[in-house]
Amino acid sequence: MSGWLRTAGGFAVAAIVLFALAPAVLSDFRLNLLAKFLCFAIVAVGIGLAWGRGGMLTLGQGVFFGIGAYIMAMHLQLADAAHTHQDVPEFMQIAGIGELPSYWRPFASAPVAILAILVLPALVAALLGFGVFKRRVKGAYFAILSQALTAALAILLTGQQTIGGFTGLSDFRAFFGFRLSDPVNRRMLFFIAAAALLIVVAIARQLMRSRYGELLIAVRDQEERVRFLGYDPANIKIVAYVVAAFFAGIAGALFTPIVGIISPADIGVVPSIVFLIGVAIGGRTTLLGPVLGAIGVAWAQSTFSEHFPSGWTYLQGALFIVVVGFIPAGLAGFGPLATDFVRRLRKPVTATAPVPDVPAEELKVEAR
Repeated sequence: MSGWLRTAGGFAVAAIVLFALAPAVLSDFRLNLLAKFLCFAIVAVGIGLAWGRGGMLTLGQGVFFGIGAYIMAMHLQLADAAHTHQDVPEFMQIAGIGELPSYWRPFASAPVAILAILVLPALVAALLGFGVFKRRVKGAYFAILSQALTAALAILLTGQQTIGGFTGLSDFRAFFGFRLSDPVNRRMLFFIAAAALLIVVAIARQLMRSRYGELLIAVRDQEERVRFLGYDPANIKIVAYVVAAFFAGIAGALFTPIVGIISPADIGVVPSIVFLIGVAIGGRTTLLGPVLGAIGVAWAQSTFSEHFPSGWTYLQGALFIVVVGFIPAGLAGFGPLATDFVRRLRKPVTATAPVPDVPAEELKVEAR
């Protein structure tokens, strides 16, 4: 019961900070910036589950983030076009495209778009995971493959003028009927992102504490032994990979209306690596470490890049190297280290009493 109360108290504190304190303290601009960081934190929760618990170095979360983001962007563009009684979105008219592509049409429906955001990233991850993990591809090979898929998707989107090309999709006017220019609706987006983050963290916590979470750690540490016990490690990995993709798709869908633009630059190799850096710095094996690390790295990037635009990248890389090389547990590992250090300081030193010198004659008498 005490563990349950501690968890409920933690979620209550997080809810108070996100839903009461942040809106009261931050300006509209800073609140919208925090909403963007919360989207990154949602992706980080999935990476923490797949990488921290499952040992899968997922360098390609930009694929699933981009799928969710572009589906939402396509729906918002079609909704804006329908509101102004246009057959195609405005950017297509500028590019000389007079007919709506067939793959755009299903996303004009809000339920279909939402269902696609929830299902399509997970389905793609299931297919990729089945093809990769069933063939026992792991380690650096899996990391390189996932990063290559992200680069391929970014290049593919750059050459597609019907999806905006390298400039992407932007200038969204409404979000499911709510005007995005209204500050009240912008706050609504922040609350939606905050609620989504809390739900995602709750799901990840339940998975980590379940029997499946124990199997996932066992696969990470002793995959062959798990296979010997009768479990298929590939299926266990696929589930974690699909859940991480599901979270990334939701984050991408929320990112689009919050930021107001989505382009190949937002889903390429560099953003995927930045997701990973935040998780590593925060602590990939913990529940809240990826969340705090993703928000902290995004905030630092936004703050320091304004003053040191050319030096932030080097600082970010150096911080990543230091954490991975010397603090594998991330910043979340400082807590146990500090607790252990304090415990050692408080531990009393037991002094051994000196043994008195006894003459040899007395020892002989006692022996008799």
